[in-house]
Amino acid sequence: MVQAISTSSCCSILFSKSHGSTSPLSPHNLLRFNPYSPQGFTHRVSTGVQCKAVEIPLPATTGTPVQRRTQFALENLTSWLLKQELAGNIDAELTIVLSSISLACKQIASLLQRSSIINLTGGQGTINVQGEDQKKLDVISNELFCNCLRSSGRTGIIASEEEDVPVAVEETYSGNYIVVFDPIDGSANIDTALTTGSIFGIYGPDQQCLIDLDDISTLDQAREKCIINVCQPGKNLLVAGYCLYSSSVVFTISLGKGVFAFTLDPTYGEFVLTHENIKIPEAGKIYSFNEGNYDLWDEKLKSYLDHLRQPGSNGKPYSGRYIGCLVGEVHRMLLRGGIYGNPKNKNSKNGNLRLLYECAPMSFLIEQAGGIAIDGEQRILDIIPEQVHQRTPIFLGSPDEVQKLQKYLT
Repeated sequence: MVQAISTSSCCSILFSKSHGSTSPLSPHNLLRFNPYSPQGFTHRVSTGVQCKAVEIPLPATTGTPVQRRTQFALENLTSWLLKQELAGNIDAELTIVLSSISLACKQIASLLQRSSIINLTGGQGTINVQGEDQKKLDVISNELFCNCLRSSGRTGIIASEEEDVPVAVEETYSGNYIVVFDPIDGSANIDTALTTGSIFGIYGPDQQCLIDLDDISTLDQAREKCIINVCQPGKNLLVAGYCLYSSSVVFTISLGKGVFAFTLDPTYGEFVLTHENIKIPEAGKIYSFNEGNYDLWDEKLKSYLDHLRQPGSNGKPYSGRYIGCLVGEVHRMLLRGGIYGNPKNKNSKNGNLRLLYECAPMSFLIEQAGGIAIDGEQRILDIIPEQVHQRTPIFLGSPDEVQKLQKYLT
């Protein structure tokens, strides 16, 4: 019979081998176990040391196990939206609308990355309602956005920079939400592979407007009601966001309770949460104005810019950065602080950017992050649009920087 003794790591595994009956272990009948021996045992060991099996109890577990976030514990946009829905911040229909917008952004990002390869650079040969030459991707991106929103079945009215008038979704597929968007912001940057983006905002309707539009060349009274529905101040926005197309594809969104950014992981094709509850710095040392228009601005604004160029207390002036894409400017502003301005000038009395689908959504994001957005006189989100494609001057950024600007302007 073989009798084994369990030992600690400091003891050899010892066996007693006897014939007939079990006998107490003694230094004279101990054998050392050898896994390489056919019999399993080697020479006898003479020792006066006896090993006893020691039972070491495991520590008792109490309370809830600690949840550790590892590099593999990623939260994607879909799961985040579902959490917001469970928390009551959005409803199921709005979740579907936002998922549709994120899909459109993924498709646009893919086209932009391959634009030179598949011949999508250059102009379309058409002009939009603002009198601007349309790029090929302006037209294609607009179709992608419209198709994704229509297919969601939760969108009632769509207003785009590339559409002459708001488009009412056919009643069969219609929902209640109003979505305004600029499918490609900074499209002049496409041919040189620089930063571009998409901007969107979502409103709840003042009154239901369901129309089957066969011909949008004329506006009847019902269509005019649709335009009234769309022309809401930015403070009525339920959701605003943008998608940045650059070295990374970043989908940034606010549901009215902070700003969150999701970066597209090309390995999985998913937007992953990378920036949680973004807060804009109180101040910054970057200003972003198109200074090619300097001589067209009023004297008060010139004085402000002259001040920024002067060395500060640290002996350095502000740094000038201008991307030519509102999405890129705002994204940098949210993370680094500073101020961005697109003011009115002698040639553009009302500024260059559109209020409804550019300035209002971006101002909503800036304010949610703790910044300020004004037109020089009033808060951008308080302005009620009188036209779908109405333009406005805009200044936005860190609170200290915008307040400093206001002192010069007033």
